[in-house]
Amino acid sequence: MELMDFVKAFVVGGLICVVGQILIDKTSLTPARILTGYVVTGVILGAVGLYPMLVDFAGAGATVPLTGFGNSLAAGVREAVAKFGWLGVFTGGLSACAAGIAAAILFSLLAALFSGPKDK
Repeated sequence: MELMDFVKAFVVGGLICVVGQILIDKTSLTPARILTGYVVTGVILGAVGLYPMLVDFAGAGATVPLTGFGNSLAAGVREAVAKFGWLGVFTGGLSACAAGIAAAILFSLLAALFSGPKDK
């Protein structure tokens, strides 16, 4: 890995976060709607073939944010449809992202078990 790879990942990931912060500050959108919008944007950009180019350019700066999750969903559906036909529309996204979803659930459980609840 070269230094420029890290710079590109930082800049692209940072710009994605800046857009989210601007949406939070300047609109009445809730964070949940913004996050959902990011996933949908990743699905759309992945479906038309633009997001893989961004991933090639920025690496983790494009795959780690929620837009990358949407891109993974779109890629999984595309592969499953090619392999299983229309049934792949329902199974492809889940199978493509199963490891990430399982890891998020596991680490959330561990965090809940090892951190004590606090009253506000």
